[in-house]
Amino acid sequence: MPFYLLKQMSGLVVVLLVMSFFVFCLQSIIPDDPARAVAGPTAPAATVELVREQLGLDDPIMVQYGRFLMRLAQGDLGTSFRTRQPITADVGKYLPATLELMIVSVVLGVALAAGLALLQVLFPKSSLVRVAIIGVGSTPIFLCALLLVYFFWFNLHWLPGSGRLGRPGFAGPTGFNLIDGFLVGQPAVSLDAFAHILLPSLALALPIAVAVGRTMSSALHDVMQQAYIRTARGKGISETRLVLRHGLRNAATAPLAMVGLQVRLLFGNLLVVERIFGWPGLGQYMVHSLASSDLPAILGVSMVFGTIYILVNIAVEICQSLADPRIAP
Repeated sequence: MPFYLLKQMSGLVVVLLVMSFFVFCLQSIIPDDPARAVAGPTAPAATVELVREQLGLDDPIMVQYGRFLMRLAQGDLGTSFRTRQPITADVGKYLPATLELMIVSVVLGVALAAGLALLQVLFPKSSLVRVAIIGVGSTPIFLCALLLVYFFWFNLHWLPGSGRLGRPGFAGPTGFNLIDGFLVGQPAVSLDAFAHILLPSLALALPIAVAVGRTMSSALHDVMQQAYIRTARGKGISETRLVLRHGLRNAATAPLAMVGLQVRLLFGNLLVVERIFGWPGLGQYMVHSLASSDLPAILGVSMVFGTIYILVNIAVEICQSLADPRIAP
């Protein structure tokens, strides 16, 4: 296990370096001028040239990339052209909201996937389940988010449709509002945070539920045909108990791999969902950075997302080895 973790960490460094190089090279392709974005749209040409010289944008791309790597080795992602703040400070400000949303979405998606797979195994001929899978799976993420906002916020007034909290200005010790309310002795804050996170997390969880649920259903179907399952069924064990006690763990390898793939898609969906729900996370920060051609911020957030994705996949591989000891990490 220590050797496996060392190998994966080495791979993490290599992948991040390659990714950072390609993202960094985008500044020589994109038509927008970062110096103009910093100086302002009405700044004279002389001011723009001075800003370009101060930022080192006149240097060759490899020289600029070398400076970026030197700063990165010191934990410095640079300064945002848009916010004029260190990107590490911006990431520290917006990352907890995004991590909280991602964790709740993945947990909710896996729970829905397990329920969906159980329904497909216990009721294999149900047309309602198949129609629900096709309907949810074919709905674009932006349309799904807008429908949730329309029905549950605008029409029914059951859940809030934007923000993280109804009370502005709350700052907990961890940045995760769901637990900070309990930590500071204000459970109403945690309940309010749960109400606000439910709709955006559900919008992100539905694609995960469909993909993982179909994979889990297929894996469960194969497992339930095994000889030991038939033997247990012959002993009079109920079908539900067979699935819960013997089927799920043996069928967990493929669904876990699908969870890792869905996390990659989750990053793109975050940009849409955080924008629609006004969620103050890295997704919305990335959208604003893309709109203003803020390349240092785009690069910094890409590095953070890439690190999270690789760490999640390492965790998935470890969980697969725990579910099936024959898979050695």
